[in-house]
Amino acid sequence: MIEVEITGIQVNLMSQHRVVLLREVGGNRYLTIWIGPFEAEAINVRLQEVEFARPLTHDLLKNTIEALGGVIQYIIVTDLQNDTFYGRIVVSVDGRELEIDSRPSDAMALAVRAAVPIYVAEEVMDTAGIVPEQDLIAGEAIERESSAFDDFLKNLDIDDLPIH
Repeated sequence: MIEVEITGIQVNLMSQHRVVLLREVGGNRYLTIWIGPFEAEAINVRLQEVEFARPLTHDLLKNTIEALGGVIQYIIVTDLQNDTFYGRIVVSVDGRELEIDSRPSDAMALAVRAAVPIYVAEEVMDTAGIVPEQDLIAGEAIERESSAFDDFLKNLDIDDLPIH
C-alpha cells in the first residue's frame, strides 16, 4: 500500500466532474481520479473546515460507524478496472477488521472527516500513477512520450492547486 494525500480538487471546465489529485507521501507520483461534484464538495467542506449545524451524509456515516463501536482505520483505492477505480473503507469493530466496498470519492470524504490515512494499492499506482512532466531515470530528465492525458496534466499547477 502506498500512502497518499489529497493535494487538491480541480474543476473540469467541460463537464460537471472534478479531478481529485492524490500525491504519494514521500514520493513524486500523483494519481488523478475523476469524481462527481457532490463528492468533491463533501471533501472540500471538510478540508476547509466548514461547519454545519446538522451532519451531512458522510458525517452521518462516520457518526454511525462510531456509535456502533467501530473505528475507521484507513481507506484504500484497491483496484482499477475498465477505467473505474474501486475502494474500501477499513473499520475495526470488536477486534475484527472489516473491509467495506466503497467508491473512492465517498471513502475519501469519510477519510478526511475521520482524519485517517488514504492508501492506494501498489498495482493501481503502478498502472495509473504519473510523474508530472518528466520521469527521472538515473538523475537525468528523460522526456516521456506525450499523450492527451499528459497534456491535460501538464497544464495543471499541482504545487499551487486551489481547492474549489
